[in-house]
Amino acid sequence: MDSLITAAARALAAGDVLGALKRVALRDDAPALALRGIAMAQLGELVRAKGLLRSAARAFGPREAVARARCVVAEAEIALVSRELGWPAKALDAARATLEAHGDRVNAAHARYLEARRLLLIGRIDEAERRLAELDPLPLPAASRAAHELVVAGIAMRRLRIKTARAALARAGRAARQAKIPALTAEVESACMVLNTPAARLIARGTERPLLLDDVETLLASKALVVDACRHAVRDAHTSVSLESRPVLFALARALGEAWPADAPRSTLVARAFRGKVADESHRARLRVEIGRLRTALRTMAGVTATKQGFALVPRHAREVVVLARPVDEEHAVVLALLADGESWSSSALALALGASQRTVQRALDQLAEAGKVQPFGRGRARRWMTPPVPGFPTTLLLPAPLPGD
Repeated sequence: MDSLITAAARALAAGDVLGALKRVALRDDAPALALRGIAMAQLGELVRAKGLLRSAARAFGPREAVARARCVVAEAEIALVSRELGWPAKALDAARATLEAHGDRVNAAHARYLEARRLLLIGRIDEAERRLAELDPLPLPAASRAAHELVVAGIAMRRLRIKTARAALARAGRAARQAKIPALTAEVESACMVLNTPAARLIARGTERPLLLDDVETLLASKALVVDACRHAVRDAHTSVSLESRPVLFALARALGEAWPADAPRSTLVARAFRGKVADESHRARLRVEIGRLRTALRTMAGVTATKQGFALVPRHAREVVVLARPVDEEHAVVLALLADGESWSSSALALALGASQRTVQRALDQLAEAGKVQPFGRGRARRWMTPPVPGFPTTLLLPAPLPGD
């Protein structure tokens, strides 16, 4: 490798993108194409970067398997940033195996971090954790250690293990400062902001207040009966009952939880569960049926008793009943939560991350676009959606992941 290529590679590793481009901008050999591709990616020119990396991979000879594998890893990172979550993971896995076989531990580790980040993004937390457990970050450079700790923190936040997340982010910050890469330091600082931003609202006894992730972790470990409107579940210290697929039952549970310790009038329950303005006899009959189903679903945690005005929730073991609500009540809050990272998403990537059909996600995006909350750009398969980050609206509680008691 000649001196210009070496100098450009060192400049990129140090975060000096323009310095790297000055050395290779006029060259079309395979190493220069690869470095230009990585530099363009860091400047946000992702389409151009992808083309350059593919050209570089084709230009490398059959004996340059390591160089081609590095191009695949770089393209995978662009796909992750572009939220192309359907990008072939097998290609990245094969590239990682090639790098490991040839002793390139740093780039092989980076490939594994990309795998873990993709799995984390689509809610496959256990798999992401297993990928991470296969790596020892201590022998790696500071930038790789920072990437490792960022993934550790992401997993911990999604599992609501906030002390673990804070410790990981502190280690990531130290590693990023040691690496002296401004973009990496900014990424760590952005992750730290999530821990200091209200993540939910607590509704109890007619009042509400914002909660940080630390507060949510404490609440879920308490003796309270929690009606969790972030994940459509009811949970106490021993049991969790998901009502994700039963929206009427969850609407009733939330209305009863917000009214506790008082009862919820039948008219309120009808309006919340059936969106009816007047509780006529047909609504009352249906309400009795759904209340019976709710009693069955919550039988180990709480009872639902009839009162003169309506119904009341009676916890069996908990001392109180509270509602854990989203920071902003929004019909399509989960879609907005993903878009709040500021990246551009395709509807297929959103569907993959949320475990929903693409058509369902598309309908949600159309409604949000009509309300001016998201903006599309591009056409056909190239169409992407994005929105500016929403203050006070972190994604952690809204995205798929197991919580304590699940």
